Amino acid sequence: MFGLGTQELLIILVLVMIIFGAGKLPQVGSALGKGLRNFKKGINDRDEEIEEGEIEEVADQKKNEIKEEKEAQDKKES
Repeated sequence: MFGLGTQELLIILVLVMIIFGAGKLPQVGSALGKGLRNFKKGINDRDEEIEEGEIEEVADQKKNEIKEEKEAQDKKES
């Protein structure tokens, strides 16, 4: 995970405990978890919006192609 070993993670944990204190550690972890969850949700929502937009573009293109083909057939029949 990011090239961090066990020793580095323990040092970071000790520093966090010194800065925030053991009592606030669960609150910090909870806030961090919520932040990551919201970030992932935002990324997924953005990807879904992009996919929906692409699908709508393809559908519009197909509708236009069908409309043009129908108009061409109508002109041939006239």
